[in-house]
Amino acid sequence: MKLIQPSVVQDIVRKYDFRFKKKLGQNFLIDGNILTKIVNAAELTADDVVLEIGPGIGTMTQLLAESCERVVAVEKDDRLLPILNDTLAGYSNIVVESGDILSVSLRDRFTDWFGDRKANVVANLPYYVTTPIVMKLLEERLPLRHIVVMVQREVAERMTAIPGGPEYGSLSVAVQYYTGAKLICVVPGTAFVPAPAVSSAVIRLTLREHPPVNVRDDVFFFHVVRSCFAHRRKTILNNLLAAGLGEDRLGILKATDQAGIDPTRRAQTLSIEEFGRLCEVLDPWS
Repeated sequence: MKLIQPSVVQDIVRKYDFRFKKKLGQNFLIDGNILTKIVNAAELTADDVVLEIGPGIGTMTQLLAESCERVVAVEKDDRLLPILNDTLAGYSNIVVESGDILSVSLRDRFTDWFGDRKANVVANLPYYVTTPIVMKLLEERLPLRHIVVMVQREVAERMTAIPGGPEYGSLSVAVQYYTGAKLICVVPGTAFVPAPAVSSAVIRLTLREHPPVNVRDDVFFFHVVRSCFAHRRKTILNNLLAAGLGEDRLGILKATDQAGIDPTRRAQTLSIEEFGRLCEVLDPWS
């Protein structure tokens, strides 16, 4: 059965008497045009492999399986497994696994699922865990090509934000350190069952071969970034002082001078390259 039709999705929900759990952020995508845009954004070929997080009843899983060689779909809600066994029965290139993606050691599982091949992640993510899932995918340094996900519109705008805007923050820096981020489209609530209370958007993250800045220690770099953004209305000088970075006020002033950065600026005006320079002069081991 083709799930891209809204009436078919609604029939399956009724057939299995499926009850949506708000705490799991369950909103099934039923708009065929949006589903096609998501799959097209992943730029899949017949030789590609895909990890889908949260397949729901398998609507997008079907389209992915028709566009690539292999799909591994990880579903947290065990109530959906018998439905997926039904809706995906005609596809031999789909593996459905039960589990919470945040509890899985992905680097180990990627080898089991995909061997030594680069994979793509495509998902309609539960909004309450969007950021933890995306950061887990990036921080584990997985062999990935694209991450194409449906997220809350506000989160998508933060991920793609440029310095100087109100949406630009530590999440913007983190995502753009690892990837090139592009907003694909905005999605209305009518594209889902049930309709979410917030606006949605599709974002594509293309993994970088190398970060845009060369830092000795990623952990220290992100510590500096988070410290600078700790209080958005404060200057980077005061935020760094509060975080205990630098020996004292004079030390921080010396560091910002070496980095060529005005210490009275606020974090939301700094580019990733400027954060990199600041990190380099603050790093006690540099």
